[in-house]
Amino acid sequence: MSLIGKQIPEFKANAYNPKKEEFVTVSNENLKGKWNVIMFYPADFTFVCPTELEDLQEQYATLQGLDTEVYSVSTDTHFVHKGWHDHSEAISKLEYTMIADPSKEIARSFEVLDEEAGMAQRGTFIVDPDGVVQACEINADGIGRDASALIDKIRAAQFVRNNPGQVCPAKWKESGKTLTPGLDLVGKI
Repeated sequence: MSLIGKQIPEFKANAYNPKKEEFVTVSNENLKGKWNVIMFYPADFTFVCPTELEDLQEQYATLQGLDTEVYSVSTDTHFVHKGWHDHSEAISKLEYTMIADPSKEIARSFEVLDEEAGMAQRGTFIVDPDGVVQACEINADGIGRDASALIDKIRAAQFVRNNPGQVCPAKWKESGKTLTPGLDLVGKI
């Protein structure tokens, strides 16, 4: 069942904020009022995961410029997140909040929990300021994600939100041509 167009599930969790070097509590309420990227990954101290989180950090300033906050989530504890941050060259660069989900409830409610492995799948969610999921992508465990792809998706989602009745075609870039669905376009695209 898809979460697209639905409110994100309620949650409250411990997290590690590397920028402030402190433990914090994050809930679904913290995500309201701005755009958010929620990036689930299988586990700390693994192989593909640090490359993805470091790649996401490389896009962090651009995402913040789009009024978008970033959260990573795994089924590890917030203590493990801090330990990973303190001992990994890639993860030590992170500035965004790392949410802990040892109960696996957040991953389960976002429908990305691999129940057999007890870990989250590689799921990425774009959530609007109302807490509604606008886009999601779930990759197989061995396939890393490219965070730069989020930039155009967020810009398109923001454009559509701010311009009701218009849609963004494939490969749309900011200030690119959009479409206004209607009878006059049927069969002409």
